[in-house]
Amino acid sequence: MKNNIIEGMNYDILCLIVNDGVGSKVLKIAKQDGISGGTVFYGFGTINNNALKLLGLDDIRKEIIILAAKKEDAEKTLEDLSQKLKLEKRNHGIAFSIPIANLLGNRNCVYKQNASSRKVEDIMHQAIFTIVDHGQAEEVIDAAVAAGSQGGTVITGRGSGSHETSKLFSMDIEPEKEIVLILSETQTTDAIVASISNAMEIEKPGNGVLFTLDVNNTKGLF
Repeated sequence: MKNNIIEGMNYDILCLIVNDGVGSKVLKIAKQDGISGGTVFYGFGTINNNALKLLGLDDIRKEIIILAAKKEDAEKTLEDLSQKLKLEKRNHGIAFSIPIANLLGNRNCVYKQNASSRKVEDIMHQAIFTIVDHGQAEEVIDAAVAAGSQGGTVITGRGSGSHETSKLFSMDIEPEKEIVLILSETQTTDAIVASISNAMEIEKPGNGVLFTLDVNNTKGLF
């Protein structure tokens, strides 16, 4: 497996999905472990729970924190965060890491041409990202749940593309987007992707983008 490691480029992206207000604590713990800086996004999580749906509590505001660190530091921080945030308990959050091919903007990082990310050993989970127009995230989640997913996290954003830009008074209007992040067990990923693709007709131009990434390590999944 040594040949799969890119010399000098051995970084992971850490992604944590926690309840609203916990993001600052995540950044503080990471900083104590030597990881300086991170980015916090806001979104909401969906839970496949009929009792919560009846109470209108199935959509919960979330904070999504993205950190970059050397592989060994990322592994240590993931364990530290898991322990201090009690991710072994339900509804305390989810964390996972993804190997990346290149990183700029961090200390001592130099862009390497033709770089490729490390291969994930013993892949247990994959991350499915689906980017669709604002208001379509619920349809994506419904399609994923129908194929066996437990739910997902929705992050709002803004995009532009040749098929999507409209004009108002000769000014380009970039439509708002929703990014649906779903963690799935490897054996169910294909079914979930197929269900989303069929429901959203994602392969037609302008209907959205879907991609999957192998996940290194996960915490907080049940």
